[in-house]
Amino acid sequence: MADGPQIEPAAQDYIDAIDPEHRPLFDRMHGLILEVQPDVEVVYSYKMPTYVAGARRLHVAAWKHGISLYGWAADDEGGFTDRHPELTSGKGTIRIHSDRTDITDDELRAIARGALGGPT
Repeated sequence: MADGPQIEPAAQDYIDAIDPEHRPLFDRMHGLILEVQPDVEVVYSYKMPTYVAGARRLHVAAWKHGISLYGWAADDEGGFTDRHPELTSGKGTIRIHSDRTDITDDELRAIARGALGGPT
């Protein structure tokens, strides 16, 4: 893919198989990650797409509710978990339901930036 990130075939297979109900939310997160960290690579790790920038990683999985994010920085996510404590599920997991329209792109960018670095 010349104009996008390098994506491992297993990660692409996972992405292609995402339920159409949740694919828009996954694609939205994917696009925001690319805005924050354009040189990211997408590998398949822990049976899910994993965005890699140097030694930093953000795992993004599609589930029956929407998407889950793993590997984000708890102290550097722009206050997301303070504003949306109901979306955290244990340490290091954020579950975003596909029907949540109140989550802003800026909030999702902050999570990606905290996990992967990138411009502020």
